[in-house]
Amino acid sequence: MAILLTDCGPGRRRRVHGMLKLYYGLNEEGKAAEEPESLDPCDINGPHFDPELYLNKLRRECSLAELMDQETCMVKQIRSLDSDMQTLVYENYNKFISATDTIRKMKNDFKKMEDEMDCLSANMAAITEFSASISGTLQDQHTQITKLSGVHTLLRKLQFLFELPARLNKCLELQAYAQAVSSHRRARCVLQQYSHLPSFKGIQDDCHAIMDKLAQELRQKFRDGGSSAKDLSECVELLLQLDEPAEELCDKFLSHARSRLESDLQGLEAEIRPYPSASAVKDASARRLSSTTGAGSLTNNSPKTNTLPSPTSNTDILEFIDRGCNEFVSSLCLVITSYQELFINHAQTGELASKNIPQMANAKLHVFVDDLAARYFSLVERRIQEEKGVGDNSLLVRALDRFHRRLQAVAKLLPGSTVPNKGTEIVIRAATERVKQYLSALQSFYMDSLTDVRQALATPRLSVAGASVAGGGSLLGGPASGRDAPTSLPELLSSLSASILNQIKSVLASVHLFTAKDITFSNKPYFKGEFCSQGVRESLVVSFIKFVCQSSRQFCESAGDKGGSTPPALLLLLSRLCLDYETSTISYILTLTDEQFLVQHHSPVTPVTTLCAEAREAAQKLLNHYVKVQGLIISQMLRKSVETRDWVNTIEPRNVRAVMKRVVEDTTSIDVQVGLLYEEGVRKAHSSDSSKRTFSVYSSSRQQARYAASYTPSAPMDTNLLSNIHKLFSERIDIFSSVEFNKVSVMTGIIKISLKTFLECVRLRTFGRYGLQQIQVDCHYLQMYLWRFVSDENLVHFLLDEIVGSSAHRCLDPAPMEQSVIEVICERG
Repeated sequence: MAILLTDCGPGRRRRVHGMLKLYYGLNEEGKAAEEPESLDPCDINGPHFDPELYLNKLRRECSLAELMDQETCMVKQIRSLDSDMQTLVYENYNKFISATDTIRKMKNDFKKMEDEMDCLSANMAAITEFSASISGTLQDQHTQITKLSGVHTLLRKLQFLFELPARLNKCLELQAYAQAVSSHRRARCVLQQYSHLPSFKGIQDDCHAIMDKLAQELRQKFRDGGSSAKDLSECVELLLQLDEPAEELCDKFLSHARSRLESDLQGLEAEIRPYPSASAVKDASARRLSSTTGAGSLTNNSPKTNTLPSPTSNTDILEFIDRGCNEFVSSLCLVITSYQELFINHAQTGELASKNIPQMANAKLHVFVDDLAARYFSLVERRIQEEKGVGDNSLLVRALDRFHRRLQAVAKLLPGSTVPNKGTEIVIRAATERVKQYLSALQSFYMDSLTDVRQALATPRLSVAGASVAGGGSLLGGPASGRDAPTSLPELLSSLSASILNQIKSVLASVHLFTAKDITFSNKPYFKGEFCSQGVRESLVVSFIKFVCQSSRQFCESAGDKGGSTPPALLLLLSRLCLDYETSTISYILTLTDEQFLVQHHSPVTPVTTLCAEAREAAQKLLNHYVKVQGLIISQMLRKSVETRDWVNTIEPRNVRAVMKRVVEDTTSIDVQVGLLYEEGVRKAHSSDSSKRTFSVYSSSRQQARYAASYTPSAPMDTNLLSNIHKLFSERIDIFSSVEFNKVSVMTGIIKISLKTFLECVRLRTFGRYGLQQIQVDCHYLQMYLWRFVSDENLVHFLLDEIVGSSAHRCLDPAPMEQSVIEVICERG
């Protein structure tokens, strides 16, 4: 059997238990299943089972084989149940033994308890009998004792009333004010009720005189305010019990507290000094930012920024806020706490509870706190406005954080007060103003950088061809820096762009302090949303980018204004700077801003494409203006060379005029200058004899010899007609069209303006034979060199043909020079 028990697994035990539960009619929780009882006498599992009926039914309905099978099944079930029952007995043998021992022990314990309960019942019966005997014995004297006790109580009350004046005087001498007030309150109603009796009237008058004197001493103690908070609270409570007006007590307390708090405010106001004019502050700020900060250098990429000290000489902003918090705010919190303990939180009993003192006192406290807080906020804002330095922003942020953090104590002590919200508004205004200051400083830094670039461009050591850098100096270091400035346009552009970008990064790092996790007000919705999107992204970064584009476009103003004196190299450099902003810098700056400040574009913001389009427009305008300025410079030389010469009586040409050599030299210099900042561009294929091209005195479509031999007075009429017909079929040249962002397009625009000016000047003059020949020499010399600078050499050929043809039309004796002679003169020149 032991082996059988050992071999049975948990599955068999569960099956056995299930069968037993089914047999006894139990559910899974071990309770009897609530099923309707079966009334069928043939139901072998039902309570009304009848074996005889069951057997008769089986004999009638089943065959012999089925009866044998039924018997076999029933025998198996009986054996299985017997086996399961034995298994359960063996499994729970120890539990059965333990239960038997427990039942035996319980029988012994209950027998002992029954004996004790019988003894207790007997004792209670004896006590009840003895108590009834005593009550019967004393019943006769109970009434008499009650009367005597009432008389004794009355005598004690009368004795208390007659001794009350002396008792009150004694308490007054010992300064036991609470005991005196308590004694008087106990007797006041009785004295008032029997005041028509002379003896009681005298006691009442004496008590009133003593209590008036006591009230006077309490008022004096309250006014002095030198007592502890506990004594002061007791003093107020006693005055209220003496029917002192609660409103008057509140006013006196707040008046005394106001004098102390106003002295703290006066101390803070004394630290605020008169501030210089806004223009002086702005100049000083920009000067320090551009000359002393490491990030301000065009070659030093350090992001650190120098601190511009506040004009106040005594304390900085953090010390000022610390003093305000430690003195005024702390004192204000103590006043609020004491006031609330005295008039609001103190439990009122009796008549005081019906006077609604807490509501009245709370209203007065709110007015008091709001008034003084408004004055304190005014001083704080004045002091914050003095922080014009845009160097170290951490001091201001720490001060604002401390200011905001300490005001939260007021919010906890005085729920419903507007003080914390107004403090938050001050922080928001300070942050907004700080962003404006940084924008102004960036703008000043940019303009100062451009001024230094102009100075660097004006120095003789600047080589547009890309001379070597003497030292990695700072453009914004000032004359006393002792370091060489960048010596080429690419270095100037790189240094200017890097310094501006580093300055923006430095400003963003400083402004990011407002949203640091350890700053309490950074959790405010404004600093999580609007400050990042509208304050930093739009008002600072986007505004500065627009300022760069707008200020750069201002250099394109007409001559006589600001743009008239702008160096052409600066125009070229700014155009490349704006183009770089359009291609990459703007996207980088805005992406950096969005990532650093986690900008959520819930409110409308300026898209990157708009800023890039504005930067490209500025770059295009600057480059067009550069082409115009350089073209006009060369045109001015050509115009003066044509207008100051007597072309009718000039001598036979022997060399190329010096002005033409100067034009080629200047054009070459401009080509090198533009090539430093812009790519080459695309040219049309050049012919192999571009430098050997010859010019006709009338038109490039006619042969020179044809008209030289047959020139008659009617010939000009024919040549003019043929020239005009030729122009109809020539491609129109747009002189002042927009140029592309490459060197070839820029040089083409400059040469078009120059040659067009040359052509118009020639049309206004009259030429002799040698004057025409000199024009031939000059044009051939220009053709030898200028064709290589333009995108299409035919454009230069066409304009030079026009110049020679116009000279021939206006020549009194058109006798062209031999081409071989022209080539010799030009090669010799």
